[in-house]
Amino acid sequence: MLDLVISARRKDLGGGLEVGRVLPFARHRMVGPFIFLDHMGPADFAPGHGVDVRPHPHIGLATVTYLFDGEILHRDSLGSAEAIRPGEVNWMTAGRGIVHSERSDSSLRARGSRLHGMQSWVALPNESEESAPSFTHYGATSLPEFAENGARGRLIAGTAYGLKSSVATFSPIFYVHLDLAPGARIGLPPDHDERGAYIVSGRVESDGAVYEPGHLLVFGRGDATLAAVEGPARLMLLGGASVGPRYIWWNFVSSNLDRMEAAKAEWRAGRMKLPPGDNQEFIPLPDEPLPHPTDPVGSASSK
Repeated sequence: MLDLVISARRKDLGGGLEVGRVLPFARHRMVGPFIFLDHMGPADFAPGHGVDVRPHPHIGLATVTYLFDGEILHRDSLGSAEAIRPGEVNWMTAGRGIVHSERSDSSLRARGSRLHGMQSWVALPNESEESAPSFTHYGATSLPEFAENGARGRLIAGTAYGLKSSVATFSPIFYVHLDLAPGARIGLPPDHDERGAYIVSGRVESDGAVYEPGHLLVFGRGDATLAAVEGPARLMLLGGASVGPRYIWWNFVSSNLDRMEAAKAEWRAGRMKLPPGDNQEFIPLPDEPLPHPTDPVGSASSK
């Protein structure tokens, strides 16, 4: 039932932070509602350095931040200011528009730090694309966990393995942090239309083939299993129901190109509020054309 294997493409974001860009991918832009997936780090920052993602806007999506190591201070135009640490979740719904930044705070910057985690974007369904922006932080103890036969998991969002996360979502979805002991085997959740497994570390076997870290395995319907070989493995399982084709340009996601043009104009004209406490700089609008009107991205339309 393995449809496709996607390799992460390394991208330097500056300041010592490198990411593996997994989604979108030319042949398969989305997995369920997941339209963007970055593997951040691992990165080690010397004293005096840290993460500095300047304020920037989003529309039409929810950002989901999850860390294995380190800490990031989130600020947004709603006035939210929240540090995220390993095992916690920051879920930010952009809806009709929000601006946020992600930084290392002064204490981390002074002593140096390590960062390792995942950043994903979930496209909102049509009826929620222009919803009110919001931000919610979820502590690690609020997320359901499971352990069986050498597999340990934390359900970040949605439903899987008979569990339901407290994270509020807008469409059928699942997002799981999974750790496998050597030789442990587990099946993918069968009750979702589109499913993927990103290998963070370790070597993973599926359907007789072995895959290395930095690869996203994309599965269709039917039985699919994953096993750790030659040591432990860490994966992120993700997917859900398709929300339909979407355009993606810079930090904007929408089903409507006119809406994206409007968002461009708002940011260019300075009509989107910057985060309180981090309003002295921002990321300028790129000088790039929007997608062609006949080229929306979607898990089916781009194969």
